[in-house]
Order: sequence, then C-alpha cells, then structure tokens
Amino acid sequence: MSDERADHWDAVFASRDLDKVSWFEETPTHSVELLRRQPGSVVDIGAGASRLPDALLTDGRDDITVLDISHQAVAVTRERLGSAEGRVTYVVSDVLSWKPARTYDAWHDRAVLHFLTAPADQSAYVDLAARTLSPGGLLVLATFGPDGPTSCSGLPTARHSADDLAALFAPAFTLTHAETRIHHTPDGSEQQFTWVTARRTDDSH
Repeated sequence: MSDERADHWDAVFASRDLDKVSWFEETPTHSVELLRRQPGSVVDIGAGASRLPDALLTDGRDDITVLDISHQAVAVTRERLGSAEGRVTYVVSDVLSWKPARTYDAWHDRAVLHFLTAPADQSAYVDLAARTLSPGGLLVLATFGPDGPTSCSGLPTARHSADDLAALFAPAFTLTHAETRIHHTPDGSEQQFTWVTARRTDDSH
C-alpha cells in the first residue's frame, strides 16, 4: 500500500503545476503563526512542495525536517531551498512507515491526516506523533472539516471536527486551540478545514 501511495503522489507532483494544486498556499501565514507558539525544531508532515520551510527559515528557524512520500515533491523543495542545506533535512517516506531517529519540538501537518481514512491508520498516526514529539511539544494540525471535501486528488478523505480530533489524540495530546477556516483553492473553490493545536502530555509514550 505504501508503494501505491508513493506512486500516486509522485504522479500528482510530476503532472501538475504545483501552484495550481488545490492545497497550494503562496504564503502559509497561519501555519507560521501557530508554530511560533513553540520554538525549536519542526517536522513538516506531508510537506509536498509547500512553501512552509521557506517561511520558517525566514522566521528564524534553523532545524526543519521536510517529510513527504513523494520523491518528486521533496526534490522540488530541495532545489528551491538550495543554500538552506544544514538547516533543512529531507525525508522521503510514507508517514506511517517512518521511523524517526530523534524527537522534535513541533509537528506540523496541513492536509495529510484526512487521507488516512482507516481507524487503524489514524491510531498509528497518533502513536507516531506521540513518540516523535518531545513532552510538552506542539502539534499543529489542519484537516478537512465536517463540511470539507469527501475526496481530493483522486483519493477518499476523512473529515473531522475539533471534538473528533480531541478524542482521537487523547490521552497523548491535549487540545489547546481549535478553529474552522476556509481555504480558497487556486481555482476559486472553497474547502473547510478544522485547525487545532495540541500539546503532547508528559505521560504519553
């Protein structure tokens, strides 16, 4: 399944204009603002060719890990950032297959969790986040809301309210902020997202 997912996303990133994909943001301002609540290292899950690492570098971060299942996407980001070598680490992996060798202060995911539609995969994701974040670390998550799309890029998606996410991530995380935001895609359509921040509890594993 992991190889199939990788092939799917490589095809997406190889065949589309990256500033025309539905999740594109010219400037990921909200992600940067929320991540300012936690200094230190950041891992961006399912980073794709996102401009977030560029914005975090500009914001003064110097320990950023970019993770994506697509070789194509990671190559685009590596080429774009160029001289940021040493401040940015690149990882090509399915998030559910990833075995991080370190912990991080902040975990960012905008538009990955909603592709995990099986409860077992969602539980595995939460467990990975709990193991990857330092105690007290910050999780910043944006996923399709209750009225968000039921599919994206040819794949079915899950939809979550803030209460859904609080239940899913407990007891390893405690939600500290929740909001609903509308993302305007490059083609002019609207997508509802649920945004949350959560702190890793000290007794999670």
